[in-house]
Amino acid sequence: MYIITKLGEDWLFLVLLGLTMALVSWSMDYASAKSLQAYKWVHAELKGNVALQYLAWITYPVILITFSSVFCNLVAPQSIGSGIPELKTILRGVVLKEYLTLKAFIAKVIGLTAALGSGMPLGKEGPFVHIASICAAVLSKIMSIFTGVYENSYSYTDILTVGCAVGVGCCFGTPLGGVLFSIEVTSTYFAVRNYWRGYFAATFSAFIFRVLSVWNKDAVTITALFRTNFRMDFPFDLQELPAFAIIGISCGFLGAFFVYLNRQVVLVMRRQTKLTRFLTKHRLIYPFVVTLVIATFTFPPGFGQFMAGELMPRECINSLFDNFTWTKIEGSVNPPGLGHSTVWLHPHVSVFLILLLFFIMKFWMSAVSTTMPIPSGAFMPVFILGAAFGRLVGEIMATLFPNGILFDGIIYRILPGGYAVIGAAAMTGAVTHTVSTAVICFELTGQISHILPMMVAVILANMVAQGLQPSLYDSIIQVKKLPYLPELGFGHISKYNIFVEDIMVRKVKFLSPQSTYRELTHLLQSTSLKTFPLVDSKESMILLGSIERFELQAACDWWLSAERRRQPPSPSKIQKQLLITMTECLENFSPPKTGIDCDHYCDYAKFLLSVTSYYIIVHWLLQIKAWEEVELVKPINLEQIRVDPSPFQLVERTSLHKTHTLFSLLGLSHAYVTSIGKLVGVVALKEVRQSTVPTHCSPGACRGCPLLTQGDGINAEDKFHCVHRVLCCCVSHVTITLLLLKLCAVANAT
Repeated sequence: MYIITKLGEDWLFLVLLGLTMALVSWSMDYASAKSLQAYKWVHAELKGNVALQYLAWITYPVILITFSSVFCNLVAPQSIGSGIPELKTILRGVVLKEYLTLKAFIAKVIGLTAALGSGMPLGKEGPFVHIASICAAVLSKIMSIFTGVYENSYSYTDILTVGCAVGVGCCFGTPLGGVLFSIEVTSTYFAVRNYWRGYFAATFSAFIFRVLSVWNKDAVTITALFRTNFRMDFPFDLQELPAFAIIGISCGFLGAFFVYLNRQVVLVMRRQTKLTRFLTKHRLIYPFVVTLVIATFTFPPGFGQFMAGELMPRECINSLFDNFTWTKIEGSVNPPGLGHSTVWLHPHVSVFLILLLFFIMKFWMSAVSTTMPIPSGAFMPVFILGAAFGRLVGEIMATLFPNGILFDGIIYRILPGGYAVIGAAAMTGAVTHTVSTAVICFELTGQISHILPMMVAVILANMVAQGLQPSLYDSIIQVKKLPYLPELGFGHISKYNIFVEDIMVRKVKFLSPQSTYRELTHLLQSTSLKTFPLVDSKESMILLGSIERFELQAACDWWLSAERRRQPPSPSKIQKQLLITMTECLENFSPPKTGIDCDHYCDYAKFLLSVTSYYIIVHWLLQIKAWEEVELVKPINLEQIRVDPSPFQLVERTSLHKTHTLFSLLGLSHAYVTSIGKLVGVVALKEVRQSTVPTHCSPGACRGCPLLTQGDGINAEDKFHCVHRVLCCCVSHVTITLLLLKLCAVANAT
């Protein structure tokens, strides 16, 4: 405790978070790299036997993807997918259960490692943001044992924000772009107080991540992950800017189409058809078929030879970013140092056709593979797509200007690798609706030479994509119907003409000092609201504050608890005394000499004892119920309940635009609408969302909303009260039955 106080809670927490995530990231990269090496080694060892090569090529990824799907579905289904859409929703203030647990962390790490090691077009960045956020949440719980700072809900949001920055920063060793990307992707409004925390943790994590690579002898020193060697004195000519602009605009359209295609695949799989019902029942068939088809197309001796199918994701990026101009090498002797780029050079097929086939095939493969029920991201596949498109444009430019571009008497040759870097940044920026992808590219390549054309391309791509489709993460939010408040798009000026009184719920469930415990019990059973307003009386409706549901539930349970109950005589004592008396009577009473069997007599005696005992228990329960009926009509004791005296309030004429801004900025779940202090309605996140966009949350999707609309059914925690009512009815029926049996016995005796 002394060490923590001296060092500071923030610094220690950030160091632990950065160190943990660096170790996790490096371990995942190491395991997946070894898996890919084994994959390619098996393929190379079987050279000469095409049938066995094909069998091994498709079996290896199918096994890993199937394992990932099974493991995640069994351990934590919340680990499936990217995780960024759910984090956006959580940072908005919505509680999504089981998304930030240790179980989800284990499932996500193991499932993602298996998926990355399969060689499928899947990414790491999105899931790793989720992993880092889980790690931050778990570490905050551990730190809360020593200090109570991390128990605050606002601190919890700050912790998750830092976790997102660390996730992107140590994924590729890009702390600057990682922090900016996490802000753009997850936050509508960002608290500047978290800026230094994000940079410190992301930088420390990226440093440890790269040091581990040097320690493992993967690199000589700490360098960029995809280091390029473009000339720095004159990397591009101003006459190339139109080509860069074309790349940006084209990537905008292509990025929007990628989001559209991905969403359509998911929607088709969610339609209620015989095929989808069959796939839902047999969950492993869909990832099995997708992996099988993709592996078949990328089989190197087959169709894969025309689309660089044997290259793994990182090998693709390194080859697309190289300094060679492939169109000049084609048909001649390969120069030294060409490396993996030789795969793009086919003796009978043009480089342009190979790049075009690669782009088209990988486009739909990436869009489909990211819909599989496994942990996967789309950043890396889209990054590769953009690099391939940029390389295609660069090779075209190199063909159009084979001798280079003349400027000031000097001829500068075209660098297709620079076009690939610009295309990668533009495509990822278009799909994610971010500008920080340019900064990530600078850090990934280790060069800032193409800063101007890259920013131009990224901005143009964003401008086009934002006008056509939402970002990939917002698209997933819409498909999953998560209770997230979207941003106001273009033309939101009309929202000034819509007011809170037009969208608020007027029939408000409320409490007052005159409310009885019976009314409170009915209110808790009939609604799923998390917060209830407190007014001074039903007539004036002056808002006094609000009370959390768990406070009311605890007060109600205590009011009817055994501690307060006037204990009637214990049924065990009564039963014992009565049983002793009846036993003595039965011992003194002997059955008739003839006519009645002794066994029947004993059975009758046992039956009489059991019925008498049961009758005593029923009588005791009826006494308890009578006491509860008296207590339920008493008014609520507000002195023992914690009341929030200042719940967030709006007036009736507050515009929807201002309401949307307040909900987004403060992370509100609901706000009460008052008129001169009088409660007239309530507006929740659901009403604001429905007024902003025409989409509606399904009942299952809105399960995490902190405040639902009125009358959403009985909460699971109130099932006990339902059982209690049923028991009371049973007690009444048992009592009547016993009375009837007694009357029948008297009638038979007479």
